[in-house]
Amino acid sequence: MKHLFFDLDHTLWDFETNSKIALDQIYAQLNLDDRMRSFQSFYTTYKKINGKLWNSYGQGKITKDVLRVKRFDDTLKSFQVNDRALAEEMAELYVGTSPYQTQLFPGTKEVLTELEKDFELHIITNGFKEIQHIKLENSGILHHFDVIVCSEDIGKNKPAPEIFHHAMERAGTVASESLMIGDNYKTDIVGATRAGIPAILFDPHRSYRDGIHEWHIHTLDRIPDLIPWIRQALL
Repeated sequence: MKHLFFDLDHTLWDFETNSKIALDQIYAQLNLDDRMRSFQSFYTTYKKINGKLWNSYGQGKITKDVLRVKRFDDTLKSFQVNDRALAEEMAELYVGTSPYQTQLFPGTKEVLTELEKDFELHIITNGFKEIQHIKLENSGILHHFDVIVCSEDIGKNKPAPEIFHHAMERAGTVASESLMIGDNYKTDIVGATRAGIPAILFDPHRSYRDGIHEWHIHTLDRIPDLIPWIRQALL
């Protein structure tokens, strides 16, 4: 096992925290208190709508351009605010604000520094290509990774096996020499496993029941100690 593939959002880059910070800034900048009950009610509604639309995007049912605006348009409409121009402005502000936030999960930099002594590290992400590099660079972890594969590179989202095969080809490796680490059971774990790659489920919020996956961790610092056990299990 020589190559480690990481998901980015919700695995290394703390998407929830960074997104909430960006949305709070946008909410204040646009004086949305005049049109909604509170930031918290706006955020709760947006989060639910955004999650559903990301699922649709992952299934190829909508494009990223539709997703970017529709998540704000649908949120506004749920508060009886029918203002397409405002939704478009919010979408533009969000793309210009969110990826520049820098919150990482605890131990991210330390674990990556330790792992890169013995492994080549890579990224496989369904996130939008032009902003994933901004996240990596601004949070100070870009230099840890050799290959960065975004779903847009090949027109397939995780869990499609094509994106994993493409990443391995780019990295010059095979499944038996690879390991995937990600937070989403379906896209990261099932997807990698179907491509023949063993995987670690990172579950910081304990969203999944115990036993859902053999290698199931809640903190990133477990990874270095877990890898030898995975190697042994795969012999």
